[in-house]
Amino acid sequence: MISVVILGAGNVAHHLYKAFFSSENVKVTQWYNRNISSMRPYNNEVQLTDDISQLVEADIYIIAISDDAISDLSKQLPFENRLVVHTSGSVSGYDIDQKNRRGIFYPLQTFSQGADIDFSTVPICYEALMRKDYPILKELAQSISNNTKKINSDQRAVLHLAAVFVNNFTNQLYRVAHEITESQGAEFDLLKPLILETANKVQDLSPFKAQTGPAKRNDKKTIKRHLKMLDNEHHKDIYKLMTASIKKTHASTGSVTENKN
Repeated sequence: MISVVILGAGNVAHHLYKAFFSSENVKVTQWYNRNISSMRPYNNEVQLTDDISQLVEADIYIIAISDDAISDLSKQLPFENRLVVHTSGSVSGYDIDQKNRRGIFYPLQTFSQGADIDFSTVPICYEALMRKDYPILKELAQSISNNTKKINSDQRAVLHLAAVFVNNFTNQLYRVAHEITESQGAEFDLLKPLILETANKVQDLSPFKAQTGPAKRNDKKTIKRHLKMLDNEHHKDIYKLMTASIKKTHASTGSVTENKN
């Protein structure tokens, strides 16, 4: 059984704790944070501490905190030559203090408070700066997920960048759509089946082939009508930018007949 200490109490830390707690191959021996108030519901399950000098020995220490705090926390760890990893998609493994062995345990998913996650479907990307640490990271990843991948830092950085597009930017577009529908008394909920179908479609088709809509068709009348409907200049700028991007992508395909949505 792999023993783990979690450092941090944000969304990623909470979701990881629940996943590890449900695994037969992992034991969370301790959970650290400077403020343990949000962890108190788990007080009967795991040892909690707000004293970094009292960290117990474990196979792996997982730093699950904000990116800009990883380096400082790793320097405060009161031990040497143990395996310390972080969960960031963009921070280098070299940001962890070199007094310990270093790696990355990156769950490629969005985590929100109160939203349940089936970790068996979450891609776990792992890296190690020392070759000997790969087997235990692989074993830890496979203990909670059916989708694990050994990657390098360049691949992780690209995945994190792409994740911002497919998750953060897409969610912002949902927010814009919510504002547009609310402003006219329409129901945003009526768009949810379309949101699901759009996401499901790219499971089988490339995003290029899945694209539909007025920009791909170069439907100038519809585009002009949409822009006229938008009172918010920020929304109008987003519409223009996205329309231009789709047009540029599909310019060589010409106008095609398709379902108008």
